[in-house]
Amino acid sequence: MKGRVIHLDEISGRPAAALVVDGRLEDFLIDPADDQPLPGAMWRAVADRPMKGQGGMFVKLPGGVSGFLRQTAGIAPGQRLIVQGTGPAEDGKALPVTTRLLFKSRYAIVTPGAPGLNISRRIRDEDERAALQPLAEAAMAGAPEDLGLILRSACEGAEPEAVAEDIAAMRGLAEAVVADLEGGPELLVEGAGAHDLAWRDWGDPVPDEVVDGAMARDGVLDLVQELLSPRVDLPGGGHMMIEPTRALIAVDVNTGTDTSPGTGLKVNIAAARDLPRQLRLRGLGGQIVVDFAPVPKRDRAILDQVLRAAFKSDGEQTQLAGWTTLGLFEMTRRRDRLPLAVVLP
Repeated sequence: MKGRVIHLDEISGRPAAALVVDGRLEDFLIDPADDQPLPGAMWRAVADRPMKGQGGMFVKLPGGVSGFLRQTAGIAPGQRLIVQGTGPAEDGKALPVTTRLLFKSRYAIVTPGAPGLNISRRIRDEDERAALQPLAEAAMAGAPEDLGLILRSACEGAEPEAVAEDIAAMRGLAEAVVADLEGGPELLVEGAGAHDLAWRDWGDPVPDEVVDGAMARDGVLDLVQELLSPRVDLPGGGHMMIEPTRALIAVDVNTGTDTSPGTGLKVNIAAARDLPRQLRLRGLGGQIVVDFAPVPKRDRAILDQVLRAAFKSDGEQTQLAGWTTLGLFEMTRRRDRLPLAVVLP
């Protein structure tokens, strides 16, 4: 499987999507069970009780479900709010939500409460940026002052009419939802399913092929099954073990049988480069502790650079905390999806 290929299929009746680049699985999505909201869903919520010790507040969602909101400045119990899910709920915990709404589509993101017109920095062609600027200004003319717009990198080379239609659709939806504060808890916007997310987020760069209903035939399901094993083989004979616990994600990097000088650093670099992809594919987040293979302390600066570059291109919110006194590397990563082991039938 050469090139950039998007696979759309169903697994046990649930929509699934996979992004494969030159035969390597880069991302995989599957819709959660019926009792789990889809990513990015928006609700009208009612502020409930504050949790001062935890720096947040519970909010009431439809069906007796509770959400947990961290941005609580100026919010009083009983107040109506528009909130958006930021990730899945862990067992026994409230659903994480935010009042910082993002109305996201393939070409545009409309941002209530964050005014301004912005163009993705990944669009570097100055002529392209100059052409997009007036298009964005025209599409947002007359919009509320606190409504912002981000043009995504997929706009580069796209038809201006398609971009303008996308902006208009997201702007109209944002204005309608933000104003809908009357009534009790209610689902206002369905989240995006696996196929919708693939269309929205995997179109840049443009795929070489979109394949429907052939995950088993093309070996994609085999690649997914490999993710259920904690072991990840690395170039040079090394490997890393990725093992979720209740409190954190433990990652152990090993060099294997090769004891030649420099092997530890090479294996560690390979592990650091692949770690963002592995965490994304496995749906893992929260606190992450990495036990790299032994290397001299002077080589830690090299690993720091590799980790920063790897997670910068990953796109998810990851905070690299650094090294502990025991020589472990700590980081936190936002939980944006349920663990694959939980959602995979």
